Amino acid sequence: MSTHKRKRGGQGPIGKKAKKVKIVADGGEPPSETEQEKKNEITVPAPVSQGKWTNKERVLIFSSRGINFRTRHLMQDLRTLMPHAKADTKMDRKDKLFVVNEVCEIKNCNKCLFFEAKKKQDLYMWISNSPHGPSAKFLVQNIHTLAELKMTGNCLKGSRPLLSFDPKFDKEPHYALLKELFIQTFSTPRYHPKSQPFVDHVITFSIADNRIWFRNYQIIEEDASLVEIGPRFVLNLIKIFQGSFGGPTLFENPFFQSPNMHRREIRLAAAARVREKQMVKEMQKMKRNEAKEDLDRDVTADVFLTPAEENPVHIETEPPQPKMVKKNKHKAFKRQRMARR
Repeated sequence: MSTHKRKRGGQGPIGKKAKKVKIVADGGEPPSETEQEKKNEITVPAPVSQGKWTNKERVLIFSSRGINFRTRHLMQDLRTLMPHAKADTKMDRKDKLFVVNEVCEIKNCNKCLFFEAKKKQDLYMWISNSPHGPSAKFLVQNIHTLAELKMTGNCLKGSRPLLSFDPKFDKEPHYALLKELFIQTFSTPRYHPKSQPFVDHVITFSIADNRIWFRNYQIIEEDASLVEIGPRFVLNLIKIFQGSFGGPTLFENPFFQSPNMHRREIRLAAAARVREKQMVKEMQKMKRNEAKEDLDRDVTADVFLTPAEENPVHIETEPPQPKMVKKNKHKAFKRQRMARR
């Protein structure tokens, strides 16, 4: 028996009808048709999300050379939290910061998180709206990554976060500008291809001690309580620039102290403590020497002394008489002993 083969572009068997695909919207039922047509139709439900991806925000997260392992893990955690983030190779230290704008243009990104390492111990973070600005420079302190914290919180990878801001962000203009930068950078665009249509964690930005504290919490469905996930770090604002990675200065933090000055003050304080200890030792040594000098002459030695009568001084004008020496003084005693025998 030979089976009937259909050629490409040709028509199939005359007696059979092709199956039709019918999309049903809003969960409704298809209109009534004949039983034969119903058998040949395949009903496909409508997609859950009818939205369109319109917010094309893309964030470039990369760093300069010289960062340590903790900074590298922090960048990886931020890329995990932000499905609209992109990565790039490390930038050379000799390159100017304006090169970052060209890298963002090549990567088709309009926001940038750039980590700059100095002296292999200080970490600075730039957050910028590329290529027109504004941009802000922060000193990053107290970094704790996801692997380091081992918190009990968890969230779906790629889910959209809620952004929670301290009320102080609305009171001062430079904080309002930073709030808008954070919203455009950390918020996941709606209907992003790599995002999930769920909201199960919240990112908080709190202001305390003239610093911005970044925290990430899981929202528990049962009682809406919060459990920390991580990462966590503290941002100390340095300057806000009008352009991207440069330009006129819009705001400068008067409370900022550079890490070099902080380390210098620590060294000066340690040196002052050493000098103070040396001075205390010298003072104790001087007191011990004074105590030894006082012990050489006892001031209480003359308390019980009574004044003696003064005898007149007798001056001898004549030489003293010689004493008579008796010869054979013990001779009689010797005779007596001999007589007894």
